[in-house]
This record gives sequence, C-alpha cells and structure tokens, in this order.
Amino acid sequence: MARRYTSDLTWDDVTPKELYLNRRQIMAGAGAMLGAGLIGGGARAQGDLEPNTFEEITTYNNFYEFGTGKDDPARNAHMMTTQPWSIVVDGMVDNPGTYSFEEIVAGMTIEERIYRFRCVEAWSMVIPWNGFELADLLARVGVQEGARYVAFETLVRPEEMPGVRVPVLDWPYREGLRLDEAMHPLTIMATGIYGEPMPNQNGAPIRLVVPWKYGFKSIKSIVRITLTDEEPYASWNAAQPREYGFYSNVNPNVNHPRWSQASERRIGGGLFARRIDTLMFNGYEDEVASLYEGMDLAEFF
Repeated sequence: MARRYTSDLTWDDVTPKELYLNRRQIMAGAGAMLGAGLIGGGARAQGDLEPNTFEEITTYNNFYEFGTGKDDPARNAHMMTTQPWSIVVDGMVDNPGTYSFEEIVAGMTIEERIYRFRCVEAWSMVIPWNGFELADLLARVGVQEGARYVAFETLVRPEEMPGVRVPVLDWPYREGLRLDEAMHPLTIMATGIYGEPMPNQNGAPIRLVVPWKYGFKSIKSIVRITLTDEEPYASWNAAQPREYGFYSNVNPNVNHPRWSQASERRIGGGLFARRIDTLMFNGYEDEVASLYEGMDLAEFF
C-alpha cells in the first residue's frame, strides 16, 4: 500500500463542493492532503478552468440504468437501495465469495485522488475521488496464475432502475480490464467524492475509476468482480464495436466515427465555452503508455 502518486492537479482544477464547503475550507483541506502526499494524478489540465458547482458534477452524467438524459440519474437514482450492499468475487481467485461493502473497504487505505474525467462524448470534468487502489483488493482475494483480465458487473434492479426497462444495452452493464491495467496504481475503486459517500447517481456505493480511459469504462455500482483468462464482455464494445473499443483509451488522434476526439468541452463553462485540447491518455501518458508498447493505438482503441 505504499504506492503513491503526486499530482499538479489542485483544488483550483476541481469541481468544488460549493454548497457544503466554502473556499477557505476547500483550500485548507487540499493543503492538508498535499502535505500527506495523498493526491494522485498526472499532467495539469490545459487552460483556465472555471470551477463547477457541486450540482453540475452530480446532475450531468451518464447512468443509463436510470435513463438516457444527463439529468435522469440525479432525478431517478434515489430509488436505488445501497444498504446493504454486497459484491460477488469469483473466477480465478484464491478467496472467492460474497463480500459485504463493509468487508470490502475494511482495512483499505482511502485516499483522495484528483483525476481528470473524460467522457467519450467529448466533455470532461476534474473530480476529487475518495477510494482505494483496486490492486489492494485483488491482492486480498488472491489472483491465481493464468488470470489475465478482470470483469465487472453493475447492479440491475428494474423496480429501482427505470432505464433497464428499455433495451438500450444488454443488461446488466458489464465492463472489463486487462489485469495489468487493473493492477496499475492509478486504477481505483471509488467510494466517494468531495469527502462524502458516493452519490447514487455517480455509482454508489462503489465504482471503478480508470482515469486514462473514456468514462464508460469506469463502471458504476459494482456487484460482481470476476478474474478470468479470457477477454470479458464489455457492454458498449459488444453493442457497437466499431464505435467503442474494448480498451477505449483516451486518444485525441482517433476520432469517434461520429465526432472528433481532438478536443473536449469542460463542463461548467456554459454552452459557448472554449474547448480545450484533449491529452493523450487523458494526461496520464507518462504513467500508463508503457502498458501498450507494441500495440497499434488506432486499431486497439
């Protein structure tokens, strides 16, 4: 648990929780975390970033289980029951089982990680997550020799999730990572934002965050983690493989078939906000490019 990343992202780059904390409290908290070496990240986001409100980060997001509109999750996610919560861990692990949320987080080092978040739809935010490294959980359950991938599955509960009544995708929502991606110290299991428990619409009570990939890879409200030796099913990749690759690393040089990925709109700047250039691997190139040596990054998007 000694892996720590420093960052040049600060609270000036974050969507601040203005409804609950004033500016002085935010800066004091950030200073304390910097002193403790707990802020992770990569290169600084380009341009002058105007702070977003807490409402913007929690009301503008995708969680299709609650509807396809950007405000649908915030309007509907209150119906989701998150206590009690359990996660099935199975496949090629030494200690398979059904673990409660409390068992999952017990003994974990919860850190503040300020990460860029880049949606495949070419909008972005900067978010202060609270969570722990996925590698620590995988070490606890024991990854067996021969495992090469980690598969994830989201809760599906039609009585609480009106979006799953519409066949937008093959429910439940599923995603996956290569094992070395999952073990990378930037990959976290997030349990909160802004020092608060994870809001339902953002993936309560626990979600994946992989900051160098497009946002749909960071699966929400996880109920199953499976270690496997085969590339796992990934919902958007299965639905439209031409548009959504299994890897889906942020790459400004590879456009989505229907729009450019060269730039992005920072949420909170208004309808006519200046777009900023998208960074390779979302600004985490120095940390993660070595994972893909020898791969054609245009082909394996």
